[in-house]
Amino acid sequence: MPNTVKTRSGRVLIVPDDAEDAAINAGIAADPDTFEASSADFAKMKPSRGRPKADKTKESISIRLDADVLDAFRATGEGWQSRINDILKDYVQTHKAA
Repeated sequence: MPNTVKTRSGRVLIVPDDAEDAAINAGIAADPDTFEASSADFAKMKPSRGRPKADKTKESISIRLDADVLDAFRATGEGWQSRINDILKDYVQTHKAA
């Protein structure tokens, strides 16, 4: 009879015996696509959370625009807010005070 372990959720897991465990480990060792991670490897493995920080970040603001202006930009599809930003940036560049 195989060795089993019952989890808190009620699932029954079959635990391999020593011979099966040795066969599994031998199969892993023979696979050229695997390696055993060292402590240094694990130290480098940090979960990434969210987006990476940009060199230049944008500031979130609230602005009131006419509905027809928003409808026109939204109709252009994905990235409409970036297009508004680009147009405003171009305006600032072309209307700089001397």
